[in-house]
Amino acid sequence: METGLRLKKEEVVLRLRELYRRYGYLPYKMSKFEEYDLYVRNKSFLVSDNILTFTDIDGKLMALKPDVTLSILKNSRQEAGLQKVYYNENVYRTSPGAHGYREILQAGLECIGDLDGYAVGEVVMLAARSLELISPDYLLDLSHLGFVTGLLEPLKLEEEQQRSLLEAVGQKNTAALEVLAARYALPEQTRDVLCRLALLYAPPEEALPQLEQMVCTEEMAAALDELRQLCGLMEQYGLDDRLRLDFSVADDTRYYSGVVFRGFLPGLAAGVLSGGRYDHMVHKMGRPGGAIGFAVYLDLLEGYFAVPKGYDVDVLLLYDEGVSPARVAAAANAVLASGKTVRVERQIPPELQYRELRTLKERG
Repeated sequence: METGLRLKKEEVVLRLRELYRRYGYLPYKMSKFEEYDLYVRNKSFLVSDNILTFTDIDGKLMALKPDVTLSILKNSRQEAGLQKVYYNENVYRTSPGAHGYREILQAGLECIGDLDGYAVGEVVMLAARSLELISPDYLLDLSHLGFVTGLLEPLKLEEEQQRSLLEAVGQKNTAALEVLAARYALPEQTRDVLCRLALLYAPPEEALPQLEQMVCTEEMAAALDELRQLCGLMEQYGLDDRLRLDFSVADDTRYYSGVVFRGFLPGLAAGVLSGGRYDHMVHKMGRPGGAIGFAVYLDLLEGYFAVPKGYDVDVLLLYDEGVSPARVAAAANAVLASGKTVRVERQIPPELQYRELRTLKERG
């Protein structure tokens, strides 16, 4: 990847496809809509309850697709071993802070079936590589729900109580955790571990020893072993320096069931990549094994790719009638090679905002 060059969204999609193909993932194309009943039966796995619906010509209630993963699980064949697919699809849903419905472009992949340590590590590695295609300064935050549920489940908390504690961890709100711990009469050790998990944010070599000190159940020990193995694989891939252990991303036990991760780019507050293991959904749909995947939210990259200061293009290149096409092409390529955008015209287009004007004149 060209250092410091922010690729346009279309280029990113093409490079992501090539990345996934190299590891044997196959393209998956689906319809823009599904039967509404699919989403009613699996509402707990959806980001938003608001779904756009319409009645088909045969009277069947249909919905514009608010989620990709459900459609892949419903429509794909059950095969021995692993099913590995990638996609580039639009979904239609509301999102926090947005007014009305949005068409959201996603690119991502799913690995479904008999998962093992390598399969999980490959997906996390491809998530990191996906971010790296956009910016070498990305960060991938990694967690494991088993470490948190292993701490809480022996306490036999109500579902709402467990969800409140996970939300407080997700918000890194230790004050709220102190209040909730007192309200639910949690053991002092549980309260302290939750507060330490909420504040933990460190590379693997610093975080893993801290997690080892918190282990107090077999499930937590198993989750830590999986995290340790995964971090070792990421080190083998040469990607551990961009990895951070962060349990604020492990706040959704209804959807995720194991490894969870989220990707960030410099200058963008929201995560542009989200993924993890979602065995609950697979089992509810009557399929054996497990599944892990991720999505890159390409719509969030619009601001990242935008030319700064409101300009439409870096360089407007004008040329006289007598200038040869070869000379124009050479000048345009020189601009692109410098990492700038260019628009080539015979005259200045109305309302075009450009940072720099260059002209090519016929040699006298």
